[in-house]
Amino acid sequence: MSRVLPTLLLALLLVSPMSVAAASPAERLAEAIRFETISYQDRSQIDLAEFRRFHAFLRASFPRVFQQLEVETVNDYSLLIRWPGSDPDLQPVLFTAHMDVVPIEPGTADDWEHPPFAGVVADGRIYGRGALDDKQGVLGNLEAAESLLAEGFVPARTMVFAFGHDEEISGRDGAARLAERMREKGWHFAWMVDEGGMVISDNPLLPDKPVAIVNVAEKGYLTLTLVATGEGGHSSRPPRTSTIGRLAAALQRIETNPFPTRMVGPVAAMLERMGPHMDQPNRFFFGNLWLTGGIVADRMSEDPMTNSYVRTTTALTMFNAGVKENVVPQRAEAKVNFRLLPGDTPETVVSYITELVDDPGIEISYDEWDNVPGVADYDGGGFAVISEAVASVYPDAVIVPSLLVATTDTRHYIDLVDDQYRFQGMLVKVSQAASVHGTNEYIDIQSYENAIEVARQMMILGAR
Repeated sequence: MSRVLPTLLLALLLVSPMSVAAASPAERLAEAIRFETISYQDRSQIDLAEFRRFHAFLRASFPRVFQQLEVETVNDYSLLIRWPGSDPDLQPVLFTAHMDVVPIEPGTADDWEHPPFAGVVADGRIYGRGALDDKQGVLGNLEAAESLLAEGFVPARTMVFAFGHDEEISGRDGAARLAERMREKGWHFAWMVDEGGMVISDNPLLPDKPVAIVNVAEKGYLTLTLVATGEGGHSSRPPRTSTIGRLAAALQRIETNPFPTRMVGPVAAMLERMGPHMDQPNRFFFGNLWLTGGIVADRMSEDPMTNSYVRTTTALTMFNAGVKENVVPQRAEAKVNFRLLPGDTPETVVSYITELVDDPGIEISYDEWDNVPGVADYDGGGFAVISEAVASVYPDAVIVPSLLVATTDTRHYIDLVDDQYRFQGMLVKVSQAASVHGTNEYIDIQSYENAIEVARQMMILGAR
């Protein structure tokens, strides 16, 4: 025998006894949270060994998936799993999620009810970073597949699972490489479902009914870099207009002149399908958007919770200038982040901002966020499958298409999939959803078990 244990065997020895397949789904998710698979913006800080340990835990926890299905590790840390269907003429479907999580904001660890990576199960909840985003997505899909394999389920349609390892920092080494591998294999999918939608129990528009939000599109992403250059020098002899002053004035014009409101298709469809369940006057307004759309969009823009649905948003995120308190800098730089409504493009944003800035001394540049997903079919196809799966678990839910105001890994799969959806079947409150990337992230055990059952139903119905 070799004097050095193989990496996988060593990793298996490091997996705690609680992670074996005999544990409950809640205990397995709690164990998954204990692996600190953190994506840092500075990739040199990432502990990649933690991902290898996490892989070993998954293999030990879901033996049928990893022994009976076709499993491939892509780019060392992402997982690609294929469940062959009995009918090769049917287009396959794709289920995706990501294994990485965001860091804890420095100085906030003591604000958590339980340590963020302790994976505590208490009070009917599972606590920790990744409980919502997105360890429950990875584990939920695997729980569903494992249980179906145990029942002897044989899909007619091939199903593929793709779990990336760096979604939180763009997915370039995870989902992008998974997609590249799929292209090499010549795969193309009828539809896919990723993270990004959920069942909301206390939607302010329909507080008495759960609302299942199936996101059929997501906003584009663009960051502009603005650089002002000019005269600097000693602070005792300041120029009439400094680089900081010019750039600050430009940013003020940008922030006080937001993009106009606009009602886009997925948001209109969401409101129209909620309308019949609402009281007047909202029922009238939402049921006649051809007439009232402009008024509704303007009203939605007044609330930070809904403003992102009706306009391309503007966020001033970074400002850098100066090296010393008594030196006027010759250069000042700022970054402004935009989330684009469907129909807006980097070119239209740059044109709008350039006109607002109106200063030839300020240079505007950007790196384009490519491959913005289109709007998926929300009258049939994958949406119908997801809807039927949701209704089987949440019979009282109002199921609506919608627009995700954030971004996901779906953009890496655009050319491989006909329709892209974003939904996981957990039931959460609006305040709980705000803990994603924040403090005290948790999921209710019942909510997680519901999400697993929704995933099971999506696989059963989608594989027909």
